[in-house]
Amino acid sequence: MDSLNLAAALDALLKFRNERDWSKFHTPKNLAVSIAIEAAELMEHFQWKTDVEAKEYLSSSKFEDVKDEIADIASYLLLLSHDLEIDLNKAILGKVKKNELKYPVSKCRGKNNKYNDL
Repeated sequence: MDSLNLAAALDALLKFRNERDWSKFHTPKNLAVSIAIEAAELMEHFQWKTDVEAKEYLSSSKFEDVKDEIADIASYLLLLSHDLEIDLNKAILGKVKKNELKYPVSKCRGKNNKYNDL
């Protein structure tokens, strides 16, 4: 598996967008809406399937479609983060630290409770 290179992905996305003069359409609102739409399209692949059926589905030719939906979500997220000047890497690591405080291992290991129900 190739390593994740968000900088190269973002460069390719910005080049693609700029060549087409689409940045005027990529407002924060429109990018956020697009993320939600693509996430719904991803969920559609799993709708009404059991966990076993979903696993079988992912080993079929439909896996490429699921991969494309994930790429769409990530693409819009990278563009939105860039446009809002959010360092996505720092934002993710910061959120992990917040979650470590909300969900200490000693209270939540093996549980799926929300932090205020631990």
